[in-house]
Amino acid sequence: MGSITGTFQRSLDAKDRLMLPAKLQDDLGPECYLAMGIDRCLSLYPEASWQVFTEKYASLPISRSREMRPLFANAVKCRPDSQGRITIPPRLQKYAGISKDVAIIGVHDRAEIWDAQTWFDNDEEMTPERMTALMEAMDY
Repeated sequence: MGSITGTFQRSLDAKDRLMLPAKLQDDLGPECYLAMGIDRCLSLYPEASWQVFTEKYASLPISRSREMRPLFANAVKCRPDSQGRITIPPRLQKYAGISKDVAIIGVHDRAEIWDAQTWFDNDEEMTPERMTALMEAMDY
């Protein structure tokens, strides 16, 4: 599986469907998983990434699984329709504060779906100094 990258702007239609960009459809494959993400966004995992995620969950002690219930209870398996659309359930829209316009960003093993205003208001400007610090943090 390749790395998921890029930033895309889209809008939900009247039926709460989101048309995925063709590049993302290729990256995500025929089935993907939509779940609550961190920082008030949604995460869209290709099947292989979801499997890695659930394997990590399965390795947790049963006492820690309680904390993960909301994530799995609200996750949905998605199959984009013939036009490349997935439905975003209202409970996930509410979690991420999504009303209509969204930003979809690639984050290596998944895509994140953000309320567009939230994403662009909080998007930090990348500077050469910040990029250097990020690379150093990765020992790269």
